[in-house]
Amino acid sequence: MKYLIDFSVLAVLYFFVLFRKWSRQGKDVLLVNTLMYTYVACVLYFTLMPIITSIPFFLNHPYVPMNLIPFIDVLEGRGDFSRQVILNVIMTVPFGFLFPLTQKGNGKFLRTLFYVFLMSFAIEILQPLINDLRSSDITDLITNTIGGIIGYALFLLFKPVTLRILERFKTN
Repeated sequence: MKYLIDFSVLAVLYFFVLFRKWSRQGKDVLLVNTLMYTYVACVLYFTLMPIITSIPFFLNHPYVPMNLIPFIDVLEGRGDFSRQVILNVIMTVPFGFLFPLTQKGNGKFLRTLFYVFLMSFAIEILQPLINDLRSSDITDLITNTIGGIIGYALFLLFKPVTLRILERFKTN
């Protein structure tokens, strides 16, 4: 039920604000932005939700600061570090691929790098605030950023095909 509230807010935002705005810009823009929005909603689900029902409890638990020693779990052989590293990289590959499609002009790599870092940083800062069972780690920030870079490389690799598909989608 807690997740339903968050998803309801995301749905209302999409259908009453964003869908109208994006659909006026063309089918291709609507498609790419909707994919990006859906991706971000999934990231929120796995990293921060439930958010809205957690707001009253933000200050009811101690804030554990971010672990600032990169790859300490790997170095000390703790937990399922390999799985965590792989999942953090995979989680942001779609961002690196989709974000440049939402942008116009040059400098897409630097903007993509900045925004994937910013998204990851925001998640890492907010996780311990929203849920005291979650922790914040510099390794996640690094691996998420690497995932965004891999996604951007895939964007460059598949750019001609992707743009052709979007052009066809635009005209249909």
